[in-house]
Amino acid sequence: MSSKVKRTYASRSDKPKPCFSSPPSTLSCPLSAPSIKRKRLFGDSQSQVDASAKRVKSSKEKPRQKTLKQLHFCIDQSIVRTCAICKLSYTKGAEDDEDLHRAHCARVQRGMEWGKEEERDKAGAGNVKEIVEVVKLKDGKKGRIICVDATVGGKIGTKLSTLLETINVTLSASTLSPEALRASKAYLFLLPAITPNKEKIVGCIFAQRIEKAMAVAPLSSSVPENVDAIPSSRSLLTMNDTTGLFCYPELLPTALGISRIFVTSTQRRQGIASSLLSAAAQTAVHGCVLDPKDGQIAFSQTTGDGIALMRNWGQGGIRIYDEDNCQMYL
Repeated sequence: MSSKVKRTYASRSDKPKPCFSSPPSTLSCPLSAPSIKRKRLFGDSQSQVDASAKRVKSSKEKPRQKTLKQLHFCIDQSIVRTCAICKLSYTKGAEDDEDLHRAHCARVQRGMEWGKEEERDKAGAGNVKEIVEVVKLKDGKKGRIICVDATVGGKIGTKLSTLLETINVTLSASTLSPEALRASKAYLFLLPAITPNKEKIVGCIFAQRIEKAMAVAPLSSSVPENVDAIPSSRSLLTMNDTTGLFCYPELLPTALGISRIFVTSTQRRQGIASSLLSAAAQTAVHGCVLDPKDGQIAFSQTTGDGIALMRNWGQGGIRIYDEDNCQMYL
């Protein structure tokens, strides 16, 4: 029986070693590591594309520079201007001052808008009443008068605050105190605007309950020149030197005070102020109609236009009160 020959690894014949014609070099050359390639995910490639696109876009866009204005100093001429229409002084070249002047001058000339939003607030608020539905002016236009509490809130309150600020700047008057506002009512004259379903506030007065006021001296007894030479005129109080307005110092019982009167410049001489004053005289005190000829109404602002209105509408019976030191009926 023949034996099988088992082949093992040791029995393998060694491979012939290669022969070199020249001796091996002693210089060693490091083998480069095999490069490992990783597959790119779709998200990575997309983010790289977006990033490169943003870099290209940002490099193309240039930052916008603000337009600069060249200002010049003029020593012999003031940069403060006074508007001939609204009488407001502002600094020419100052953007904030010029914007303030444009907004103020527009309100002085054309008034403020009264639209659907104010009408919705008027319907929901109980402190807004319509006093006169139709008032015919001298030029034939027809408007209406509403009454608003001076402390009303909402959109009407915001608009009323802006209007009061405009009036104070126009009259160079101080701000009404919180106590005076609580005792005041605002009467607004609304005139239809060009835009449909909108009106304009073209007139406004602020009326407040007071207790005391001073009687105005007649023009015959008001002698501005050399007052000390006339014994009977020494006790008169000077309210306005320019217009010659003098008052007796005694405080007399007075029911109503008018602290602010305003009519837009484009609607003056149409009877708006007289209509507002008449509406306030009839409705400011509940259940009592006041007569200006009997000294039941007083004014606080004594500007030239206000004095002329006081004498024409009140027919000599209007009194003067100090709104800062008066006793108010709350």
